Amino acid sequence: MANTPRDFDLPEAVAAPKRRRSPQLVWLIPIVAVLVGGWLAVKAVLEQGPTITITFKNAEGLEAGKTKIKYKNVDVGEVKSIVLSPDVSRVVVTAQLGPKAVPYLVDDTRFWVVRARVGAAGVSGIGTIFSGAYIGVDIGKSKTPRRDFTGIEIQPIVTRDEPGRQFVLRSHDLGSLDISSPVFFRRVPVGEVVAHQLDREGKGVTITVFVRAPYDQYVNPNTRFWNASGIDLTMDASGIKLETQSLVSVLVGGVAFETPSTAEQASPADANTEFPLFPDRTQAMKRPDTDVVPVVAYFRESLRGLTVGAPADLSGVPIGEVKSLGVELDEETHLLRFPVEIALYPERLRSRSQQSFAKPTPAERKARFDALIAAGLRAQIRTGSLLTGQKYVAFDFFPNAPKVKLDWSKTPLEIPTVPGGLQELEEMVARLAKKIDKVPFDQIAADLQQALQSLDQTLKSTDKLVQRLDAETAPAARAALEDASRALQEAERSLSVDAPLQQDTREALRELTRAAQSLRVLMDYLEQHPEAIIRGKKEDER
Repeated sequence: MANTPRDFDLPEAVAAPKRRRSPQLVWLIPIVAVLVGGWLAVKAVLEQGPTITITFKNAEGLEAGKTKIKYKNVDVGEVKSIVLSPDVSRVVVTAQLGPKAVPYLVDDTRFWVVRARVGAAGVSGIGTIFSGAYIGVDIGKSKTPRRDFTGIEIQPIVTRDEPGRQFVLRSHDLGSLDISSPVFFRRVPVGEVVAHQLDREGKGVTITVFVRAPYDQYVNPNTRFWNASGIDLTMDASGIKLETQSLVSVLVGGVAFETPSTAEQASPADANTEFPLFPDRTQAMKRPDTDVVPVVAYFRESLRGLTVGAPADLSGVPIGEVKSLGVELDEETHLLRFPVEIALYPERLRSRSQQSFAKPTPAERKARFDALIAAGLRAQIRTGSLLTGQKYVAFDFFPNAPKVKLDWSKTPLEIPTVPGGLQELEEMVARLAKKIDKVPFDQIAADLQQALQSLDQTLKSTDKLVQRLDAETAPAARAALEDASRALQEAERSLSVDAPLQQDTREALRELTRAAQSLRVLMDYLEQHPEAIIRGKKEDER
């Protein structure tokens, strides 16, 4: 049995006076920890930047807690969450930015997802293949703050801090242009196409191009822009022309610009200045024509090969172009005729003249036209290129053309015409064919057959005559020839050196020579002694 304490074994409690308690040092550490934690929390809140939301079409390549937001490849924020929009048509990205980003969150700031892309400008975003996609930022210049943004789906080609200027081009269609298509100046790439959109009314396209500094200074109000995409192959009355800017423009298209040398000097154009975009360089550099004289020429020949826009020239100098082609019935002759409306530009003719001419008054213009028509000015369709078959309208002088007087009451003014060279050739061939058709070939054939029969009879008679001559005349002729041969042989024998006739002849010639000598002596004596004829020769001389 266990021992239990007894009462007298317990100690007696002694009451002590109550003392004032003092703080213990052990509580100082938790208090300091709480204060430091609070200060860190406040500091974290104070250093925490703004929270923004960015809406994209999809979240391809984005991950909450991992995807960064970068400006000039420097981290300025991080994606915190990605959720679907209430209508599930888009995704809403919530991102946390640094406190220094507050001034840059303005109305025109742009966000986009940087991924690996292959475009006209080349391959971009290759680094994202290894590091993953990130959200790029282009800081705007607006003063209005903003926290909710709509991201752009295509990475901008040019950021706002790049030096240069943007210009707006108006075109009928886009052609082969696309975003990042190059912009050329004298075949040097100086910019890119940064945007394009269809006009609201659907009648054209607006194209935005960016020209980098210092090349933007070459753009002025007189500058012409044209579509330099692909290969510009032109087949017209002048022949075949092939133009291109570079191999890049052939593949991905491009825009080129240049200021005409005849344009006045001007200051550089302001940013966002609008320019028309011409289809090619020829149209762009064409001098604008302000003085236009519409005329019409009626032709009887075919208009095949003549097209709208074909040139009209005066003795080789371009003075206009064809505006329209038509067909109508001539009420007087009940034949078809083909009206060709032509726009004449007298300013082109005046600009090429070495003399300065002011724009004529209506009365002066009428008098000049009348004088030219009276001098034989006519319109004619000619072939400009045998290779392409393209035709053009030529104004030239034909002094032998029938006289015509202009009817100034008609609008547009009707210009007299003459047939083209091909039509004249066709008409000449037709006239020749009519003349040939009138030739009595049947009678000629009959007469020729009769003549051949007569010739055949003559040949037969000639053959009989030849046979008769061969039978009757030939033997006698042969005998005569034989006699002649014998006579020649006898003559040859008689005339040979050792023949008697030759010896007798030589002796006779000697005798004649001696006689001639004696006679010469006698004549000399008589000349000296003429009296010897009467008296004879003296004795002492004998």
